[in-house]
Amino acid sequence: MNFKRLHPYRFEIFFLSEFLILFGSIIVSDHLYESVLLPLMFIANIIAGLVLMSRRKFIFAVFVILLIISALLLTYRLNYTKYNTQIAFLQMGINFLFYVFVTYEIIKQIWYTKKISSSIIFGLISGYISIGLIGFFSCKAIELAIPGSFQASQAVYLASENLTDSFMYYSYITLLSIGFGDITPVSTLAQKVSVLIGLLGQMYNVIITAIIVGKYLNQLNNSGEK
Repeated sequence: MNFKRLHPYRFEIFFLSEFLILFGSIIVSDHLYESVLLPLMFIANIIAGLVLMSRRKFIFAVFVILLIISALLLTYRLNYTKYNTQIAFLQMGINFLFYVFVTYEIIKQIWYTKKISSSIIFGLISGYISIGLIGFFSCKAIELAIPGSFQASQAVYLASENLTDSFMYYSYITLLSIGFGDITPVSTLAQKVSVLIGLLGQMYNVIITAIIVGKYLNQLNNSGEK
């Protein structure tokens, strides 16, 4: 596959793969989503990340390694259906590392762009979604390592085999500063991570989004003058 040829569409491709991660559970059963579809979507997201990093040789090579390990872990999970906490931690660590790298690169690419286009807007949104996924993996890892770090209302079910939807939801309502209170951080570590997720969301909006909006307004003014 020629990733460099797809580079001009990198943000659109990456956004689409993240969108499927967020909303794939709507169209399939929870078990199928958790065990098969979600790991496949994360692998697809890493492939989309290869397009994003096609001009960065070192990080591209790192992503290829992460892709291979993720594929091997998925093969293991499909052959051994019993839930394995160690495998889950390893997969979360790989995904966490991937989204840290990719969020930094997205911010860097849109920060230094001179022309604001629809592609850059998709990149801006993708960066925000990536921060939410970093928060998701952080919260899920904390709950698996220290059960009871988060408490849920009776309407929300938290179990080690099916934490994905609950913590995906929790990460984004915290990132968006909504906070319904149906999932509550109890331990000190969980509370600190929740505060960090909220801060990152606000900082992204106040700094990164504001800069892109400012560049777009300047672009409109310059085109109007011409």
